[in-house]
Order: sequence, then C-alpha cells, then structure tokens
Amino acid sequence: MISIKRLSFFGFAILLATASAFAQQPPLQVKPIRPSQKASVMQTVGVTDITITYSRPAVKGRTIFADAPATMAARAKGEATLDNQNERKPGEPIVPWDHVWRAGANEATMFQVTDDVLINGQPLKAGTYSMHAIPGKTEWTIIFNNDPGQWGSFSYDNTKDALRIKTKAQTMSDNQEWLEYSFDPVTDNTAQVNLRWERLRVPFTVEVKDVKAAWRTHANALMAANPANEELPRQVANAYLSDKNYDEALKFVDQSIKIKETFRNLSTKANILWAAGKKDEALTVANAAIAKGKADKVDTANFEKRVADMKAGKM
Repeated sequence: MISIKRLSFFGFAILLATASAFAQQPPLQVKPIRPSQKASVMQTVGVTDITITYSRPAVKGRTIFADAPATMAARAKGEATLDNQNERKPGEPIVPWDHVWRAGANEATMFQVTDDVLINGQPLKAGTYSMHAIPGKTEWTIIFNNDPGQWGSFSYDNTKDALRIKTKAQTMSDNQEWLEYSFDPVTDNTAQVNLRWERLRVPFTVEVKDVKAAWRTHANALMAANPANEELPRQVANAYLSDKNYDEALKFVDQSIKIKETFRNLSTKANILWAAGKKDEALTVANAAIAKGKADKVDTANFEKRVADMKAGKM
C-alpha cells in the first residue's frame, strides 16, 4: 500500500517533470511585421543545392552606397560595420563604402551549399555560412563566415572567415527598389549569383567542379545507408545506362539483383545488355524478367512488347 507521504512525493515529482517540460518549450510569439521582408532563393546545379536566405530592405529614396561622412566613419574602426539604424543620422548612407555589411537586413544573409564548390574559382566546403560584403567603389569583397547565426554584422569576426572573394559591381540603368538575389545565368555546372539593389548588380559564380562525382557521392551515401534496398543501385544503373557507361551500369544492376531479384532489376539488366550490344544475353535475361514478373503478379505487358520488338529486329 502506498502511503500518503509517498504519494505526495510522486505527485511532486510529476509536477516538477511537467514544469520542466513546459520550461523547455519555446515561448509563444506573434510573428512581427518587418519592414525588410524575409526571402529565400535556391538553385540546384547537378545535385548540389545552393540556397540564399536574406531580408530585403528597400531604397525608399535614401542614399544607399556612398562614402561615410567623417562623423559616421568615426563610429567604427577599420572595416567594422556601420550598418546600425539606431545610430544612423538622417542623410547618412545605408551601406558606406569599405565597411562590412550584412548583405541584406535583419539577420546576416545565410548561404548554404550541399557540396564542396568553387566561388569565383576558390574552394568553399559544403556547409552553412553567414554572408557579408565589403562594398568598394571599384571592387567588392564577398565574405563567407563560419558563424551563420549572427544578427547583422555586429558580432562579425574575420578570424571565422571560411572564404573571401573579390568581384566588381556593375552599374545598371534601372533602379531595383527591394534588394534581391537571383541565379542567372545557369549552366550544367555553374550558377551566377547576383546581388541587385538600387542601381548596382554584384555578381559572383558558384561552380561544381565535377557534377558526376558529386552525384556519385550522394548515391553512394544513400546506398550505404540503405544496404537492403535493391531499388537504389538499380536507379544508379539506369543513370549509367543513360550515360552509355554500360560496365558501371551492369555492375550496379548486378548489385541490385544480388540484394533481391525483381522484375524491375532483371528488365533493367536486359535493357543494359541490349544497349551494350550483348543481344543474346539480353534476351535470356528478358525472358527471366518476364517470368519473374508473372510469378510476382507484376504488369509486364509493356516490357513484353519491347522484347517482341527486340526479337523482330525493330530495335
């Protein structure tokens, strides 16, 4: 029988646990309306995702890029940021030349990349970075910093920089009222990032040095994490088939079949063998695929038609 004293203890323990659970919950907060609205843009190059998350200040008739007056410059040493609206006096520029800027508003702009890349030819590891800029009259510095959680550039520490690159701003004929990031142009292995605000465009290029190697890294990781999944190596085999790399295609389809023999991987192997010119082997495997499909009650009609065309010399 449980005593009243012990019951009180249990009740107190439960109360403490409940209070602790509530204490760990983030406080409720009404989402604020920010003058500089949040935005995000993403571009995939090969299988590499590049994402930029930022806030979009507006020009609103203000001076954006200009020299800092002496009284303004005195508030910061060296390249330290002057991007503080609470200290900014009427008429002072929003982004003074030669001082660190958060490349947006509110939180520092965030740059994420899922694979190692080259930025204007210089290496940057896969990861999440805060992105800052030091605008200059003739040349800009774009900074990728290992502290992605900072507000503005107030706690920016250059000893945490992962990379700095140089680029030149371009003067445009039209005014861009709200700061904007875009990806243009894009190629099979590159994407040009454009920071556009007021009458300036500031470009830099993100390059995936070897798109196929990045794809293979992702595929290998996925297969390693799912060793009992026969469909993943079959998909890799199909990718190599599309690339006419028949040796690698056969290697991975055999890996799939070894895990579990199915109509899908047998028919894929038949297609690979046929494309590789091994027609007799292809037809033997095709017949086995059809038999397996029928045994597993899979719809094999389309593949049977394909095999009939193979035998009739129509392919």
